[in-house]
Amino acid sequence: MIVGFAAGGPTDIAARIISQWLSERLDRAFVIENRPGAGSNLATETVVNAAPDGYTLLVLGAPAAINATLYDNLKFNVLRDLTPIAGIVSVPEVMVINPSVPAHTVAEFIAFAKANPGKINLATGGSGSVPDVAGELFKSMTGVDLVRIGYRGGGPALIDLLAGQVQVMFETTLATASYIRAGKLRALAVTSETRSAALPDVPIMADFVPGYEATAWFGLAAPKGTPADVVETLNKEVNTGLADPKIKDGLADLGGIPMRMTAAEFGKHIANETEKWAKVIRAVNIKPE
Repeated sequence: MIVGFAAGGPTDIAARIISQWLSERLDRAFVIENRPGAGSNLATETVVNAAPDGYTLLVLGAPAAINATLYDNLKFNVLRDLTPIAGIVSVPEVMVINPSVPAHTVAEFIAFAKANPGKINLATGGSGSVPDVAGELFKSMTGVDLVRIGYRGGGPALIDLLAGQVQVMFETTLATASYIRAGKLRALAVTSETRSAALPDVPIMADFVPGYEATAWFGLAAPKGTPADVVETLNKEVNTGLADPKIKDGLADLGGIPMRMTAAEFGKHIANETEKWAKVIRAVNIKPE
């Protein structure tokens, strides 16, 4: 199982939870191999070029759908060159502000931002990342003028948000929940279609901005041409795992919502996400850094 990000992040954690389950269920060793680089493109290319025998899998996530438009000269096409297997988990972002900002709801923030155009800094931990495009989607759907401040990762961006150097950020529930509970950050909304178990008192963005949804998500894919029986077996076992209380609790620690779906449904999800983020990236002309 190839993971396109370093060990310890949400993608890696989700991969290790499901790989342990599959190892036990199928009596096979599912080994995680981390190949970070180019926003997960290196890992994706590795799997695209692997033999379609069911022994090389990709932990595919939202960055792959974003990268399809963000990068001009990819050597692969995710929708064409991979076989979807199963969804694993979706993880919402949360819109957080420094407590110095005089807003306690999304509506109040929008009003404040419109009264102060170009004066509020929006932190982002990487061009084309889910938090980055989530922020750009918010700007485009609300018409607010926020100044985008780019960082080389979510950690440095979060440090400056806590210090008040920037005022607002979209980031995962995993990274922000402890600061929210401690009162060091104020959560205005989660970006999923339903409330997050990690932050049950925080409303969803769509309550204020109808139609808004922007989540990180992870699933399994294989090289194109992988036998249908292999895909069917893996899909069945992943979905069985996602219904298991132990797996559900592990994913809930990420603030995650299990993605139980057929291989075809997961493929449709990838296609829909690719189309959705293509519109945002082209509209605001996001470029890789």
